[in-house]
Amino acid sequence: MSAEATNSVTPGPMPGAVSEPVTPTAPRRKARPRIDLRRLGRAALLGPAARDRLPDAISHVVEAHRAHHPEADLEPLRHAYVLAESSHRGQMRKSGEPYITHPLAVTLILAELGAETTTLTASLLHDTVEDTDVTLDQVRDQFGEEVRYLVDGVTKLEKVDYGAAAESETFRKMLVATGNDVRVMSIKLADRLHNMRTLGVMRPEKQERIAKVTRDVLIPLAERLGVQALKTELEDLVFAILHPEEYAHTRELIVRNAARADDPLAEVADEVRTVLREADIPAEVLIRPRHFVSVHRVSRKRGRLRGSDFGRLLVLVNEDADCYGVLGELHTCMTPVVSEFKDFIAVPKFNLYQSLHTAVARENGQVVEVLIRTHQMHKVAEAGVVALGNPYAPAPEDPADGERVDPTRPGWLSRLLDWQEAASDPDHFWSTLREDLAQDREITVFRPDGGTIGLPDGATCVDAAYAQYGEDAHACIGARVNGRLATLSTVLKDGDTVQLLMGQDAASEPSREWLEHAHTPAARIAIQRWLTAHPAQAEAQRSEARQDRQAEERAAAPRPAGGDTSGADGPAPEQTSARPATGHVLADLPDATVRLAGCCTPVPPDEITGFSVRGGAVTVHRVGCAAVARMKDAGRPEVGVRWGDTTECRVTLTAESFVRPHLLADLTEAMALEGAEIVSATVEPPTQQQVRHTYTVQLPDAARLPALMRAMRDVAGVYDVSRAQPQPQGG
Repeated sequence: MSAEATNSVTPGPMPGAVSEPVTPTAPRRKARPRIDLRRLGRAALLGPAARDRLPDAISHVVEAHRAHHPEADLEPLRHAYVLAESSHRGQMRKSGEPYITHPLAVTLILAELGAETTTLTASLLHDTVEDTDVTLDQVRDQFGEEVRYLVDGVTKLEKVDYGAAAESETFRKMLVATGNDVRVMSIKLADRLHNMRTLGVMRPEKQERIAKVTRDVLIPLAERLGVQALKTELEDLVFAILHPEEYAHTRELIVRNAARADDPLAEVADEVRTVLREADIPAEVLIRPRHFVSVHRVSRKRGRLRGSDFGRLLVLVNEDADCYGVLGELHTCMTPVVSEFKDFIAVPKFNLYQSLHTAVARENGQVVEVLIRTHQMHKVAEAGVVALGNPYAPAPEDPADGERVDPTRPGWLSRLLDWQEAASDPDHFWSTLREDLAQDREITVFRPDGGTIGLPDGATCVDAAYAQYGEDAHACIGARVNGRLATLSTVLKDGDTVQLLMGQDAASEPSREWLEHAHTPAARIAIQRWLTAHPAQAEAQRSEARQDRQAEERAAAPRPAGGDTSGADGPAPEQTSARPATGHVLADLPDATVRLAGCCTPVPPDEITGFSVRGGAVTVHRVGCAAVARMKDAGRPEVGVRWGDTTECRVTLTAESFVRPHLLADLTEAMALEGAEIVSATVEPPTQQQVRHTYTVQLPDAARLPALMRAMRDVAGVYDVSRAQPQPQGG
């Protein structure tokens, strides 16, 4: 049973309620009067109206509904009110009003936002199944399956009492219900708003607990669904309860500003109207006072507030193109603050919000923020998904009768639904949910096939992998971002193109390090589940990580001058000494010892040249080696050299790879299958989940070098193989 419902028919005392925010005085359209709870109470006690006319108690709802839906059928509302009133008769709210005033107030909130008839019908009935003898079967028989579905969804959110131990399960159910039909959450948000308006009847500790849950979960959900009208009022009500001193101070600032004789916002509004009238752009220019929390944030950011800080200008036009026309006129005729410009029309926010944001500076230094949008954009900006009508109604040409397809479901909601089932631990679910909701900006990245992936701001390639492939992302070995190779820890930006590189090993393992780079619940939960299910592999990864850190510490330690550094490259195989090169190069100096330069390791059929060095030897370099240019500049004479008949060669190759288990074994096996004899090998400590391998190999036939390099590149995790790059020093 709802905490607000009691069975006493005697009105109790009226405790003080939370004071409602004071709106700064400013020219604005006349607001519809707030619902009169006392009048509704009297109407409820008198019983339902005659069947042939609408009850007086829902006249406010009807008026608001007709404003958005002039042709709506009002019979379902009349019928729903009659059932709700008769079912709740005798129940009283803790504030003393008849209980029917609550579903009426919730329904009025939704009607003013533009909710369609089905949502309003379900809203009137949203507490009947929980608090009265009405059953879901009765709701279905009298109002249809869709209303029954919505009422059931809201009822499920109320079946667990609010409490520290129950919060996670309550909101898990809320997410599931929301995912199946966003209108369920719309009703829940309106329900919470009305309860918050009358929260003063509760004990202070209960007020604080409900306010914290509202702050942590319901307000972010309202933001995600784009229902700004509910979100801003909820923020102010929570602010008043959790921060009463700051609330009182902010209220005083607003009241003091409202009493000013001059209003800079009104002056600029008149100037804007004149500019647009002369430009022949039909527009409505309004002043939008900031709500309490917004004023508080601005005061903390700017210190002393000026008149223009208490509100913003809103310019409403008819067409998208007019938005940019208004922007051009304002930036031409006034002084724009370029850093304040944001285009949310070309790139809408994750919650469907569209608008142009700009600001203009006045001669006295005050800055006035301006929002520019169409009337339809404004409707969606205020009401979000509520303003989109019934998102599940099939199109006229859609043959799928009754199929639930939600074109308005944002990517964030789909992601939450995907991972909430995997988070079996309630505490883990709750903490992860709050972290995810705290990320209030979403980015869109593109796949090479043209598809898109929605991710929260700050997401990495790890997050993109799990968003695209689910738990198959365990096999991800790297990525290309905008065509360039990138590590999985790379932070993605809005508009990036991401190609995820997947390994072929069915037994691929995610790295424990990925947890440090995973920002989305889907990625973190999938990785953690694998680590929990494979404790031996997880422990092995921890051991490898410790060895890597030790190797990095050794590599960073000071070395004795001239000391041997062969073992300083971390967890590598023991490095063997390179054997002297065989005499397969012929030099024009008789009896000269010929050796291949280690800086460029030439092999047939490389174009080569030679230089005499001390001891009568000739060092052979590739013609393009940097050492060749330096020795020529120094006047060193070249010695003619050419490849002999032998096809045997020795070459140094560098392999770049992503870190994964068993990579070294797979790579050396592939090289052996190509007939390569490894003379020496060095593996550098991993950095940024990448590792560099350097191999000097002996091949029986130089012609096999391209095949060897291809075989190395084909090893899962290896993304590049190249000949050793020339070194700064000469031979």
